[in-house]
Parts: sequence; structure tokens; C-alpha cells
Amino acid sequence: MAENKKQTALGDKAARQLAIATRTVPQMVTITPRWLTHLLNWIPVESGVYRLNKVKDGSNVEVDCSARDERELPHTFVDYVENPREYNLSAVNTLVDVHTRVSDLYSKPYNQISEQLRLAIETIKERQESELINNKEYGLLASVAHSQKIKTRHGAPTPDDMDELISKVWKEPGFFLLHPLAITAFGRECTRRGVPPPTVSLFGSQFITWRGIPLIPCDKVPVEKGKTKILLIRTGESRQGVVGLYQPNLPGEQTPGLSVRFMGINNKAIASYLVSLYCSLAVLVDDAIAVLEDVDITKYHEYK
Repeated sequence: MAENKKQTALGDKAARQLAIATRTVPQMVTITPRWLTHLLNWIPVESGVYRLNKVKDGSNVEVDCSARDERELPHTFVDYVENPREYNLSAVNTLVDVHTRVSDLYSKPYNQISEQLRLAIETIKERQESELINNKEYGLLASVAHSQKIKTRHGAPTPDDMDELISKVWKEPGFFLLHPLAITAFGRECTRRGVPPPTVSLFGSQFITWRGIPLIPCDKVPVEKGKTKILLIRTGESRQGVVGLYQPNLPGEQTPGLSVRFMGINNKAIASYLVSLYCSLAVLVDDAIAVLEDVDITKYHEYK
């Protein structure tokens, strides 16, 4: 039988009672890089309304390539749409409640109010990205013209499908936007054909590309029953692309379009903070965006 040896030094368990543990800030698995909001060009909308003016029919504008004679030049004008679409900024709000006892007693090493607000802001920004894609009024998927929608040939996203998508947004295409599972499905099709896509470094991260256009992952692009969609987007007002809209100069502004305001302390000693984010999105012309539909992400291949 093993002999019970007498402890001759202070043990770890007891010693830890005197030690200071290094603590992290609260971690939250739902936080993502939110690449879409980084890649969009954002336009301040002072009045909360963005009016998108268009030309009725540019093909009716007559011009002449004059020969060396005195022929009469054509008279023309450019007509505007009389009732242009107006985009109203959408709000994402929440109230963060913190008991004053908690914030007074338990705010070392991390301030309880700051951490509560940080996590609430992260959640609001995640919802913002989801609305930019899925909102039924102004989201990307709801803004694609019928002529800019195509379907996969055989379900899985192939290089041919991506090329056809590029043909729809051929004027300075900016990036593909797709679910991470769609990226892996496209990667499998490239591997099968022996054309592994190259990578590019953006924001300190690596992205695969197709024809030099980066594939930007976003888990807000919907996946239903093994099917998803792939978007191709041109951005920027000067390029007649897709633009994000936000309200500038808000009271308590933390970042563009997002504010935090103290709402007071109630008779239960609970302090409330209003977190608000105002944003929208506009597609300036139809060919600024296209979508590949019926993208099957469940197809795998056997390699021999």
C-alpha cells in the first residue's frame, strides 16, 4: 500500500486564494467581422431622407459626331423621373438597464456599464448588417432587379456561374457577398476543376478571389434547406453603385449613425441607456448588383 505522505509545502489550491486571476472582457460568439459595413461607401443623410434621382431614358439623348461641314446639330435634353424614390433611414434601438449597485460595486477591473453597452452595440451592429442584406424594403436581396437575377446551371456554384454573375455587374465590380458555406461549396467546385482560386489580403485577413474579385463571407446571407444565394456588388456613389446611408451628428454619437444616451435612473435604482442606430441602403442603378440563386451548398465530390 502506498504511504500517505505529509504535505511539506503550500499547495496550489490554497495558494490561489491569494492570487489575482487575469480576467477577460465578456466574449460573445455572435460577433462577426461585419465586412459588408466596412466595404460599403457611407453617405451622411442630414434630413433622414435620401432621394434617388434618375434619368427616364438616356437613349433618347441625341448627340452628333460632326463631319467637316455645317450640318445643324441636334437639339436634345435629359429628362428626369418626376417621382423619384426616397429612402427613409431605419432605426435599430434597444434600452440597456444596469442596476446602480452593480455598477458601483463590481466595476473593477472592467466597468460594468461600458461592457454592457459594448455588447449591446455589437449586437445592434450585427442586426444592422442583417437588415442591409435582408430588409424587405431596402435590403440588398430585395433591391435586385429581375433582369439581374440568374440561377445556377447544376445547383453547386461553378466558375461558369460566377463568370455569368460578373457579366451582370461588369462595370467595376467590387466584391462577391456570400455565406461561408457557399465559399466552401465554390472552393470544392474549383478544386474539382483544377482551378484553385488565388487569395488577396484585405483588412489584414485573407480572402479567396475569382477573376480578381474577393469573395466576402457573411453569415447573414440566408441559407434555407441547403440552398443560398451569392451577390455581386459595385459600391460607391461616383460609380453609380450601392451606398450605405446614415444619420450624422446624433446626440451622444459613438460611431457614425450610432448614439448612446443616458435615460435616467428609476425608483428601483436602475440606470437606463438608449442605444440607437440609424441606417439604410440604396442601389443607385440596376446593374450595381446581381444575384446567383439556387446555390446548392450540399454537393461533395470523391477525388480518386
